[in-house]
Amino acid sequence: MLEKPAMTSIPIASLLARRWSPHAIDPDQPVSREQLLALLEAARWAPSCFGEQPWRFLVWDRFRDIVNWQQAFACLAEGNQIWAKNAPVLLLSVAAPNFGHNQKPNRWAQYDTGAASENLCLQASALGLVAHQMGGFDPDKAKAAFNIPDDHTCMAMIAVGYPGPVEVLPDSLQEREQAPRERKPLTQNIFDNTWGQETW
Repeated sequence: MLEKPAMTSIPIASLLARRWSPHAIDPDQPVSREQLLALLEAARWAPSCFGEQPWRFLVWDRFRDIVNWQQAFACLAEGNQIWAKNAPVLLLSVAAPNFGHNQKPNRWAQYDTGAASENLCLQASALGLVAHQMGGFDPDKAKAAFNIPDDHTCMAMIAVGYPGPVEVLPDSLQEREQAPRERKPLTQNIFDNTWGQETW
């Protein structure tokens, strides 16, 4: 597996530093049911407003049900299909719009669904798996294909599998895969007391 730990300005937990979003996935190695359950269990224990757990996950396993996996794959943007074709598992995170206890709109639903997805990705990293979240997909197509309620919000497709060699990628992606990881400096996004006051 290509290791690309984050070059942080101060030490952070190694699991966080090691998590990244590779494109190179082994097309021949399935993800076990136990591993999938571990990913979903990690998501289950994410924090959420009122403990609502507004996230929903649809799971498609290419080794168990190729027909439905292909339907999910068809929802991906062409640029993601180029590499995600190797993923044994695709997931879709979905945010439910209302609180269960009073049916009022839950404006934190998408935020909480993101937290659950990050838990899932961190658990994948801990298990030595690849987890790559994608915004490039057609949510309307996914809703129609898989009976997702109209008022729910499709958030991200997630490709999961074992890391593969860089050579499984087209040349254009190989260079990107091996490029150093970058982030904006803390001073650009973190303010001290007042918006725009960069003292970090």
